[in-house]
Amino acid sequence: MGSRSDDDRVETAMRSVRDAVGDRFVLAPERTAGDEFQFLLDDAAAALDVVLALSRAGGWSVGVGIGDVEEPLPESTRAARGEAFVRARDAVERAKEVPEHVALEVAGDRRLRTADVEPLVAQTVRARERRSPEGWELADLVRDGHSRTEAARLLGITPQAVAKRWTAADLRSDDAVHAALVRLLAEADLPA
Repeated sequence: MGSRSDDDRVETAMRSVRDAVGDRFVLAPERTAGDEFQFLLDDAAAALDVVLALSRAGGWSVGVGIGDVEEPLPESTRAARGEAFVRARDAVERAKEVPEHVALEVAGDRRLRTADVEPLVAQTVRARERRSPEGWELADLVRDGHSRTEAARLLGITPQAVAKRWTAADLRSDDAVHAALVRLLAEADLPA
């Protein structure tokens, strides 16, 4: 994963990724060169959480590689090798050229292909980019476990205003889309 600006953002982004993933890393984030960092996950939900967190933050070209990793795993992400890392490098280069700044590359020996998964991830990123700050405010409260009624009280607005924000932010389908993308990413990691 690489940024399109200064190195100071790398540490902040790696903290954000750690917050999004928690203890689900196989190999933790490490700066690899200049403004780039990488890590290893074997959890499709964690991978999607990272893609969505970095795309929401903006300023990053996010590349996801799906494929085998050479074992035994080294202690350091920088020392890891395998098809997943090759594919991630290709994806991050391609991400620099697409409007969403997110690309995904699936190894050729997998059940699904890049074209089966990437367009849906890109569409989700585009939909989230259209969300207003007020929509994100509501989304964050709901994600943290608040009901829409509680969110209205916390935001100091009426339940009707929350309903309008809910619709405008397209939050109705967020959980279902997230779950479907996780299933697709998990299937993409299965050998053909």
